[in-house]
Amino acid sequence: MRYDANEQPLPEVWLELDEGERIDRVLDYHRRTKVKLDSPELHAVAHVVVENQVALGDATAVPATLNRLMNEGLDRHDAIHAIASILMNVVFDGLQEADSSVDINTRYGQELTKLTANGWRSQSE
Repeated sequence: MRYDANEQPLPEVWLELDEGERIDRVLDYHRRTKVKLDSPELHAVAHVVVENQVALGDATAVPATLNRLMNEGLDRHDAIHAIASILMNVVFDGLQEADSSVDINTRYGQELTKLTANGWRSQSE
C-alpha cells in the first residue's frame, strides 16, 4: 500500500499495518511530495493518529470532522493537518495541566466540533 494523504486508505488495509509501517508510509509520502518539515517523524505520527481514527469509523468524531472540513473546501491533506493540530494542542495542554479531571477525549471532541475550514485557513496563514 502506498500512502497518499489526499486519498483515504482502505480501513482494513491501513489497520493491518503495524504503527511503524504506517509512519514509514506517511514519511515516504512527504518525501515523494517534497514537503519540507521541521520534525518529519512527529508530523508523520500525527498523520497516523488521525488516519487511525478515520479508519475506526464512528468510534470518534474524526471521520465526520474530516468530511465536514473537506465539504467546507479543504483538501483531504489540509483537513488531516487541521484535525492533527487540534489533537496535538489537546495532548500538549493535557500534559501541562495539573487538573487531571479534564477528559482529553471529551475536550478533543468538543474542539473538533468547533473546527472550521475558515478557522484553520486563518491560523495557518
